[in-house]
Amino acid sequence: MREPTSFKKLSKFIVLACLICMPCAASEFEMADRVVIKKADRKLFLMKNGSVLRSMDVALGLLPKGDKKEEGDFHTPEGSYNLIKRNPDSRFFLSIQISYPNDADIREARALGVDPGGQIMIHGQPNRPKHSVAYYQQTDWTDGCIAVSNADMVDIWLMTSADTSVLITP
Repeated sequence: MREPTSFKKLSKFIVLACLICMPCAASEFEMADRVVIKKADRKLFLMKNGSVLRSMDVALGLLPKGDKKEEGDFHTPEGSYNLIKRNPDSRFFLSIQISYPNDADIREARALGVDPGGQIMIHGQPNRPKHSVAYYQQTDWTDGCIAVSNADMVDIWLMTSADTSVLITP
């Protein structure tokens, strides 16, 4: 059964209000100093001092094997990045932008004569799903981003800060 759009907007508003108005809630979470994404395992790890704080399942780009080379190739990038921008009003349930492309990605794209693209995010589920819940849980479905459950996205939102380092491995 699909929830009405107004219910989804209300539930997102309530979650965001709680995140903003309850700073004590954030203090119950340890802050991660690194996000590690292992593409082959479809896992995201929130790390602190080399220890795993949380482990989460992820969905990747439609073509998950291989490194992102150009805009529209449906690959999820591989390399070292940072979290740079939070968007509470994205097309997905919360999103945090990754600093792709980095300098190496830009050099590689220039050498190939292509646009490296951008707007790579860690995000929750679509606000307006076009498929079943099972599809989003069992399929690599993004354009190159890293997708997690909405509950996991709340943890990522609360447990990371601007400039948290991100490592994406094959």
